Amino acid sequence: MLTYTIQAEDHLRRADSFLRNLLPKAPLSYIKKLLSAGHVKVNGNPAAASDRLRIDDQVTVKESGKTAAMLERPRFMLDILYEDSWIVSFNKPAGLAVHRTENAAEPNLVELGEKFLAQRGEPLKLRPVNRLDKGTSGAIIMAKNGVAAGMFGRMVKEEGLGKLYLALVEGTVEEQGVIDLPLEGKESQTRYRRLLQGSEGAFLAVYPLTGRMHQIRQHLRAIGRPILGDLRYGGAGVDGFTGHALHSFTTRLTHPATEEALQITAPLPGDFLDLLMTLTGIEEKEAVQLLEGSEEK
Repeated sequence: MLTYTIQAEDHLRRADSFLRNLLPKAPLSYIKKLLSAGHVKVNGNPAAASDRLRIDDQVTVKESGKTAAMLERPRFMLDILYEDSWIVSFNKPAGLAVHRTENAAEPNLVELGEKFLAQRGEPLKLRPVNRLDKGTSGAIIMAKNGVAAGMFGRMVKEEGLGKLYLALVEGTVEEQGVIDLPLEGKESQTRYRRLLQGSEGAFLAVYPLTGRMHQIRQHLRAIGRPILGDLRYGGAGVDGFTGHALHSFTTRLTHPATEEALQITAPLPGDFLDLLMTLTGIEEKEAVQLLEGSEEK
């Protein structure tokens, strides 16, 4: 048996995501087979694809020559949160653009994702379903073909995505509130809930009720609580921190092809977690356990 103890970097990750990153070059059918055959267990119990892992969980994978040949450690370059025949979702790091920028030599997530899939024997064009600013980390969903792009595009336009962001902001923040401030002449609303107040700032769960460009960043600046590292919108710089402290944590949707109620969770990046602990004085295990409370609306 291959045995792994779940660390903070995998807290609340789906079991199929953990397996996919363990075996990035494996066909989807092989990942499904390992799970359906009960060859993957969490704390001794057979795991389902959508089971979410928690810090200190024990994950075992039945060892075979085929599995051993596909193992990749250290961790794979791209963090795959979910994949099926229609879409692939990545946990985008802050500082990485989604699309090609004016600097053609600068890496971007679309091209990195396409290169990885081509190396796995799946040459195709990826089309982002949602967007994230370059400085924001978290879940990006990409369609694998034009039909999927059309289906998911209509779904987003008609139903939207259930989005939960996590943010570290300056100053003292009230327990909860709604920011109702038009942006570019359009109605814009953002709801937030304080998860933890520190002496130097606060840790927030943020729920955008509309989807305007830079909405969360602008709204938090408007109430005098800019996001740490967000220099464009008044945030203080943070030494050694890439981008700004805003993370797309949970994305909920109804899969338009399978009608599955899908929840994709993007574990916190290590530098975000470090900044959270520094800002509030909380320990690592307490910090990641706060994340479960963030999903309670």
